[in-house]
Amino acid sequence: MENVDYIIVGDGYAALFFAHHLIREGKSFRLFSESRKGASQVSAGIINPVVLKKFTTFWKAQEQIDYLKIVLSEIASYTDKNYLIEQPIHRIFHDENEKNLWLKKSSSEELQNFLNTEFAQLEDVRNPFGTGSVSQSARLDVASFFSDIFAYLESKNYLVKEKLDYSQINPVENTYKEFKFKNILFCEGMGVTENPFFRDIPVIPNKGHHIKVRLQNDLKTSVTIKKKHFLFPLNNGLYFYGGTYDRDQLHSKIDDSAVEQLVSGLAEIYPFDFEVKDISFGFRPTVKDRRPIVGRHKSHRDFYVFNGLGARGILNGSFFSKHLYDFIENEVPLPAEISLERFLP
Repeated sequence: MENVDYIIVGDGYAALFFAHHLIREGKSFRLFSESRKGASQVSAGIINPVVLKKFTTFWKAQEQIDYLKIVLSEIASYTDKNYLIEQPIHRIFHDENEKNLWLKKSSSEELQNFLNTEFAQLEDVRNPFGTGSVSQSARLDVASFFSDIFAYLESKNYLVKEKLDYSQINPVENTYKEFKFKNILFCEGMGVTENPFFRDIPVIPNKGHHIKVRLQNDLKTSVTIKKKHFLFPLNNGLYFYGGTYDRDQLHSKIDDSAVEQLVSGLAEIYPFDFEVKDISFGFRPTVKDRRPIVGRHKSHRDFYVFNGLGARGILNGSFFSKHLYDFIENEVPLPAEISLERFLP
C-alpha cells in the first residue's frame, strides 16, 4: 500500500491549480485523469475582469487577477514557460450609446482600473463605432498549459492515466486500490453527476461551442476582439471564435444551431471569407449564484469537492484552490460565498 497525502480526481483547471499548490508545498499526491478534453481544455482561456454585456465586474476580480499572475509565475518555475498572453480584449461597440455607457462606468470605483477610456479603431474588422479595451485582460495559452503540466506530472509520477472507479474507494480506511490517502479531492466538472459522494451538488451544465477558422486575410492586430463572441489568433495560422452558452441542448454532439450562431457572429464583424476548420464543445459546470462550490463531505471528513468554476475557470481555479488548500491543511474557514455548506440543509 502506497501512502499519499492526496488523491485528486479530475483534469481541468480546478485539478491542475490545486495540484500546483501541492507541488509548491511538497505534498505527495496522485492525480487521476481520464485523458479527455473537458470544458477546461477546450476553453478560450479568456482572463477578463469585466462582464462585457453589462459593463460590470465581479466578486474579487482584482484579487483574482493579481493572484493568477503569482501562480503562473510559480508554475513557470518548473515548466519553463509563462502561459499568460497579455493581449487585451477590445470590445466592439454596437452604437454610440454603448460608448457613452462605457465612459460613464469607467469613472466608477469598481471599474476605473479596468475600462480604458482611450478608444481605438481596428483594421480588418467592422467596428464603425470603435472599440474599448479592457485593462488587465489577457488570455491563457490553453493547449500548452495543459500539455506541459500533464507532461510534468507524468515525469514526476504524479499522474495516473485512468478513470477512477468509485466502487474501489474505501471511505472508512481511506484507501483506493494500492493507495492509502489522507485526503481525496474531486474536481470533475460535470462528471460529478456520476460521483456517489457529491452527485447532489447543484451544478448546472452549460454547453459551449467554439470554432477554429482560417481567415482570408490575417488580422493586422493580435488583440482579442469581442462583440458577440471572442476572436483571437492561435499559433497555427488559425483563429479561435467562440463560445456559445446553452443550458438546453445538452446532448453530447455538435449543435448545428450553435455553429450557425458562431458563423453568423463572425461574418458580422469580419468582412472577408473564412473557412471553418474545426468545431469543439464542452460542458461548463455552473452554479446558480455564480460562485464555485468548495468544501468537505458532511460524513466523510477527508473527502472534498472543488467544482462549479463556470466560465471563469482560470481565475476561479487559481484563486480558490489556495482557499481550499488552507482550509484542509490549516483549518482556515472557507468564505461563506463559496462554501459547500451554503447548499446543505
